[in-house]
Amino acid sequence: MSDDLFEPYDDHEHAGREREKHGEYEGDGERHEDTDADTRTGPGNGADGTRERDVPGESGGGTDGPGDGTGPGDGSDRAAGPGHSARIPPPRASAEDTGQPLPAPATTPEPEPLMLEHRVLKSLLGAWALAACAPEETAAVEEHLGECGACADEALRLRNAVGLLQRPESLDLDPGLRTRVLETCLKRRPPRIPVPDWASAYDAETARLDALLQDFGDTEWHAPVRLRWYEADEAATRRTTVAGVIAHLLAVDGLVAAALGLPDPLGGLAPEQATPSARTEAFWRGAHGPPTRSVRAPWRAQTHDLVRTVSFTGSSAGRMPVSYGGYELPLHDAMLDRAFECWVHGEDIAEAVDYPYEPPTGRHLHGMVDLAARMLPAVLEARRQAGQEVSTERRLVAAGAPGRSLRLEIEGSGGGEWLIPLDSPAAKGSAEHEVAHIALDGSEFCRLAAGHVSPQEAAAGQVGDKAAIRDVLLAAASMSRI
Repeated sequence: MSDDLFEPYDDHEHAGREREKHGEYEGDGERHEDTDADTRTGPGNGADGTRERDVPGESGGGTDGPGDGTGPGDGSDRAAGPGHSARIPPPRASAEDTGQPLPAPATTPEPEPLMLEHRVLKSLLGAWALAACAPEETAAVEEHLGECGACADEALRLRNAVGLLQRPESLDLDPGLRTRVLETCLKRRPPRIPVPDWASAYDAETARLDALLQDFGDTEWHAPVRLRWYEADEAATRRTTVAGVIAHLLAVDGLVAAALGLPDPLGGLAPEQATPSARTEAFWRGAHGPPTRSVRAPWRAQTHDLVRTVSFTGSSAGRMPVSYGGYELPLHDAMLDRAFECWVHGEDIAEAVDYPYEPPTGRHLHGMVDLAARMLPAVLEARRQAGQEVSTERRLVAAGAPGRSLRLEIEGSGGGEWLIPLDSPAAKGSAEHEVAHIALDGSEFCRLAAGHVSPQEAAAGQVGDKAAIRDVLLAAASMSRI
C-alpha cells in the first residue's frame, strides 16, 4: 500500500490550495487576475477595506503557496510581483528620526495673582493665622505683609494667639493612667496578695522607667548622662551612660534586696562599706566593660522580685531596717527612697535622649516629699555636728517639746505643709514658734533634694529668718547622692 494514500490532511494547506484555484491571496484578499478587480473591496486594499502599505523591495511568498509568501511551500523567498504588497507592514518611523523639529511641550499658564483691596486682605489675617486660606489668598496676604507694617504686626499677634488656643500635648500616656487602671481593676477584683501602699510608688516608677527603656536601641543605651548631686555644699557631677544609670539603680536596689534575703546583684563585688556610692563604683569597676543594654534584664527582674517579696511579707515588714552604710531606713521608707531615685534618674535618662518624662502621680509625689521632710531634722543635726550650720539662734529644747520651726509649704501636685523643727530632731514642730516660711513646688522640692536644683534657685517664696531658710535649703540639697 502506497504511503501517498495516507497523506496527512492539513487544514491550512487545503485552504491555501482552494484559494489558489480561485486566484486569491491568503493575506491581502487580492485576486491574481485583473478581470476580478471588480470584486475587490478597493484597489490595493485588504479584506477589511483598509489600504495596505506597499514596501518596495519586500520579498514575496514561496513556490507552492500563494504569491503573498505565507502559504505552504518549500520555504524559499521570492520577490513579490508588481503591485503586490507585503503581508506584514514595517514599524512606523519615529518622529525623532524624521529630522523635523519636535512640537513644543504644552505649558500651563501661571495663575494671575489676586488683586485684593486692603480691607479684604486685613479681613483675611485671621484665616491666614489659622492656615485656613486658599493658596491664592495665602500668596496675596503674604505679599501684602511685606508691604504693610500695620498688617504685619497684626498678623504676628494673631499667629502667636493661635498657639494659646490649643497647647501642644505630649503623645505619651498620662503617668497616672496605670495607677487609675489598676485601682479600678483591684476594686472590682481585689488581689489575693495585694502590694502594700508604701511599695506602690516603687512599683509604679520602675514600671514607668522600664516602659521608657523598652524601645531603646544601642545608640540610646550608650547616650551620655550627667549625674548631679551636692557634696560639701558644692554641686558635683559624674558622666556615665544610660546603661550606667541602670547599673547604678541595680546596685543600690541591691541594699533592699539583701535586707529581704534576696540575692545581691553584686555578688563577690560587694564592698565592705555598703554605701550607695561605694556599691555603684564597685559595680562599674568590676564589669568587664562598660554597661550595655544587657543590664536591663537583671534590673527588671530584681524590681519584680522586690515588689513580689514585700507583697508576700505583708505590711508588717515595713519596719524592717535597711542599712545604707552610714544610716538605716525602715523598709517602707527605703522603698519610697528607691521610688524617688528611680523617678529622678528616669528624668536624667529622658533628658539624655530628648524625651519627655512627667513627675509621679500626686499621691506618690506626696509620699516622697513627706519622706524628705521627715529626714530634714536629722540632716540638720548632722550638719550642725559637722560645723556646717549657718544659723546661730539654736536653743536647747527637751525631747518632744516645741521649738523653733520652719514652715515648709509644698504647692501643686503632692502638696501639703510640714513644720520642720530647727533646734533638735527630737523637738516638735510648732506653729507658735515658727521663725521662717518657705514655699516650693512639689517636683521642684524633690529636684532640690536630688541635687538637680541649687538652693539659691529653689525657693519660690521665703519669709522670716534668712539663716534658718538657708540651713534648711542646704540640708535638703545635701540629702542627694550619686
